[in-house]
Amino acid sequence: MTDQAETETVAWAEILNVAYGPSLAVVCLGVWLHAADSLLVATMLPAIVAEVGGEALVAWTIALYEIGSIVAGAASALLAMRHGLRLSMCAAALVFAAGCAVSAIAQSMEVVLSGRLLQGLGGGGLTALSFVAVSQLFPTRLVARAMAAISTFWGVSAFLGPLIGGLFVEFGTWRGGFWFFALQALALGIWIALGAKLGNRPAPKTTSTRFPYQRLLLLSAGVVLIAYGGLDVTPVGTTAFVLVGLACLVLFLRLDGKRSDDRLLPFGPFRMATPVGSTLLLVLCFSLATIAITAYGPLLVTALHGTSALVAGYIVACSSIGWSVAAVLVSGAAERHDPKLIATGMLMVTVSIAGFAYSVAEGPVWLIAVCAAVEGAGFGLAWTFILRRVTALAPLQERERVSGAIPTVQRLGYALGAAYIGIVANAAGFADAEQGATTSVAVAIFVGSLPFAALGLIATARFVLFRSDASAREVAAPR
Repeated sequence: MTDQAETETVAWAEILNVAYGPSLAVVCLGVWLHAADSLLVATMLPAIVAEVGGEALVAWTIALYEIGSIVAGAASALLAMRHGLRLSMCAAALVFAAGCAVSAIAQSMEVVLSGRLLQGLGGGGLTALSFVAVSQLFPTRLVARAMAAISTFWGVSAFLGPLIGGLFVEFGTWRGGFWFFALQALALGIWIALGAKLGNRPAPKTTSTRFPYQRLLLLSAGVVLIAYGGLDVTPVGTTAFVLVGLACLVLFLRLDGKRSDDRLLPFGPFRMATPVGSTLLLVLCFSLATIAITAYGPLLVTALHGTSALVAGYIVACSSIGWSVAAVLVSGAAERHDPKLIATGMLMVTVSIAGFAYSVAEGPVWLIAVCAAVEGAGFGLAWTFILRRVTALAPLQERERVSGAIPTVQRLGYALGAAYIGIVANAAGFADAEQGATTSVAVAIFVGSLPFAALGLIATARFVLFRSDASAREVAAPR
């Protein structure tokens, strides 16, 4: 109780000073690069496709980025333990810078994608290591302030990411946007290497240091194979790639479930019979169902409604803005309201997907923005309370693993969703130069997302119905 009281009353001046300010700046800049990158690229994507082509590969810009982030997130704790924060964060920043530089000089979409993979590795590593740094560099009473600063930078990225991307497209070139972020990452890497206060010693080896190469390879292969099935959509070929990809993912889950000390996910991660399983299933489904607006929204909005890249980017950003506003408004809600807020939020997300199916195809543009804000507000209403509720319901020995699994599953959902939506879009004719972005493509990708949202709603209903004493009855090991 004493620690909590001190945390609640600590002043900003205690962290914004010579002792802690530089460390706070490093972690905030690391998070900023990762958070702003996705909206920056979404805003610039129509211009990228117009210059280098690669319509069939649009979904890969997200799928590869998220794969890189998953791998980097899994590796970050191990790297910090073995090599310390300074070397690990410096390496992550330089990898991110290299990825931006590769995309900036690309003459084909394939090269852009290789840069995106490096950006995912670097950006995902920077974010994960930033959270590790908060726990290591700040005393307990300052952690809440540090996290608040990071959240603020994450929110700022929703406003500035599309603005930066739009300005480069409208008044310069999309390549300049990548160079701008490459220079920021390079400066951050040099600062970390030369003088940032991150300590020099590796963290104590309190957990297993074995890196899950085999499992992460299977997970990555599964996503890539599903995405590959969308390059040339045929009944036999696409089905074969999807089935093999799913088999890789199932094998990943089986192998991960057999581990005891270094599992990436909890036992039975998607079993609706348990609070943890229903939570991770709803996170996976709704992440999968909502990635379409980020992957294809700017392309479709600019093509079908003639908007500028800046306007299209801010339509996507409305989701992040809605999330932030809703989260602030309900942040003080009592725990007894968690089920209602979670159910309401996820229902709003589902309604927004149906709204996109109409508004992206038919307009008006302001309605697309409203749907994006509703989607974000739905997540904002529910997300904090999903975390709070599953933490209370999870078995005690699994709580820390559940907290770490949620962002991993979220990124897996984005990657799988991008791969799946790529198949839907290309099957509807998006990759056809003569057809391109049409209303039928817009309808297809959002209607195609609704089944996953429906499954997410079922998982949500199951999750909110668990009683608070469910964790006492749930077994941690698989049956």
